[in-house]
Amino acid sequence: MIRVLFVCLGNICRSPLAEAIFNYKVEQAGMKSQFKSDSAGTSDFHIGELPDERTIKCAKKYNLPVNHRGRQVNRTDFRDFDYILAMDENNLRNLNNLKARYGFKDKEIHLMRDFVPETQGLSVPDPYYGGEEGFEEIYQILDEALDCFLVEVKATHHLYA
Repeated sequence: MIRVLFVCLGNICRSPLAEAIFNYKVEQAGMKSQFKSDSAGTSDFHIGELPDERTIKCAKKYNLPVNHRGRQVNRTDFRDFDYILAMDENNLRNLNNLKARYGFKDKEIHLMRDFVPETQGLSVPDPYYGGEEGFEEIYQILDEALDCFLVEVKATHHLYA
């Protein structure tokens, strides 16, 4: 089983939406049994909270179930997940600091958009302080990035639906 962790700052906007999109995509591809996913935040701002209401509204628009409570990245995540995907440079930096502190120096962490050749190095913008249009924008970004991520993962692991 391939384990994927999506990480943003508070774990109420970008990462739970990425998790929901990813789960839908692997289910539609008939590969649900081959993947486990979760999401987490680098901060402790929203531990135990439901995703932002705008995240839930955006997910519902695309018929994506969101079953998540905010949590913070912890030591075992570096051991348990094959892929850790950060939404932006700040999250990437925080994750790299944590992996060094926890002794997982060889663990590779990726930016979410690095799987799309045209957007490598770019962040998934944080929609928290904006309106609903920001959540639609991140949905579109994540949808494309996750398609590209799945292509790479399937090729790397020789997976077929």
